[in-house]
Amino acid sequence: MKILGIDSSGMVASVAIVQDDVIIAEYTMNHKKTHSETLLPMIDEIVKTSETKLEELDAIAIAAGPGSFTGLRIGAATAKGLAMAVDKPIIPIKTCEGLAFNMWGAEGLVCPIIDARRNQVYTGLYRVKGNVEVILEQQPMDIHELIEYINDYSKQREASEGGPAEGVTFLGDGVAIYQDVIWKEIDIPCQMAPAMMNRQRGASIASYGELLYKEGKYINADDFAPEYLRKSQAERVRE
Repeated sequence: MKILGIDSSGMVASVAIVQDDVIIAEYTMNHKKTHSETLLPMIDEIVKTSETKLEELDAIAIAAGPGSFTGLRIGAATAKGLAMAVDKPIIPIKTCEGLAFNMWGAEGLVCPIIDARRNQVYTGLYRVKGNVEVILEQQPMDIHELIEYINDYSKQREASEGGPAEGVTFLGDGVAIYQDVIWKEIDIPCQMAPAMMNRQRGASIASYGELLYKEGKYINADDFAPEYLRKSQAERVRE
């Protein structure tokens, strides 16, 4: 099985080809240039250097949102165009679940936080052991409310099951912005993911996409649309 993974949901642009649990190629850029400048050239580069024909792909996995409105649109247009050109399905992956998959095998809870501004983050809460167990579905949330939710969830679970509280690993671009709040308000053991895990990765999207593909969770390119979760700033201003 060969999956192309694309993530342009944040500042990072990342693409990868995963074949049968092996990363064949991965290209990640997080420096100044826009996704419209980098995404297609990156895909072209990994396809050429890995000697992969798009027709050989089984599917294209894409971070479907939430995240940057512009980045999501560029990624969606790119994935749909490629999928239509070679008649392949698309595997839409929730951005927070794809980001959490970076921490596959981690002990305890995994909490991606993507900056949505004004003390808001796009977030979810997961365990990632073999697959992604969703505890809190991805949603926009106030950072203080998120920490309160994690504290309450951990206390309730500890009271019902006994034993020490689970720890939590935070990752995503919101960590750099809100880590002082996290350290101040969190009541359970926590850590911040290291650099190679704390941003979106095409390889995680492709690998998670492979699992979902085997479960039949893919769609036709015509049916795919990004999942924004809330209206853009321009739309809110007009209203």
